[in-house]
Amino acid sequence: MAEYYYSKNPHVHHQIRKWTFKLLGNDLQFESDNGVFSKYTVDYGSRVIIKYTDVNKMPQGDILDLGCGYGPIGIALAKANPDRKFLLTDVNNLALDLARKNVKLNHLNNVKVASSDIYQNIDQKFAGIVTNPPIRAGKKVVMTILTKAKDHLLPNGTLTAVVRRKQGEPSAKRAMTKTYGNCQIR
Repeated sequence: MAEYYYSKNPHVHHQIRKWTFKLLGNDLQFESDNGVFSKYTVDYGSRVIIKYTDVNKMPQGDILDLGCGYGPIGIALAKANPDRKFLLTDVNNLALDLARKNVKLNHLNNVKVASSDIYQNIDQKFAGIVTNPPIRAGKKVVMTILTKAKDHLLPNGTLTAVVRRKQGEPSAKRAMTKTYGNCQIR
């Protein structure tokens, strides 16, 4: 069976990489490895979601980075918004270990990292959920992430996701419009 970045325990030949990346005006430190998505740099989709996520338009409450990988989205948003609390979750144990290291590397005390297969271990509601969903995991997984977010949002909470046009954006837009009554594309 092939193992991917959305697997629970990908067996990989480790090749640790470290780099600095400027996000939201902060020079952030990241450590990455084989077995995680975008192991060489912060991917374009994550940079887009970071740029367009406005935490100030969310109600009061914690923010969930679902499918956090090694943590660039949640870490960038947490560094820029130290008054908010963030929960970063993923199914990939290697990614979770890296996210924990990256939280420490960036001296963040407003971030918790926890294991969850989609919303399986999520028992609270959030002011916002941000996600760069694992498109390669398949449409069923992506649609579950997008539509089941509703059960985990506070009143007036927001879901912010990045999906490429050629990798499911039209169907994601339809599902989000049907579930939430609206969907804004940037």
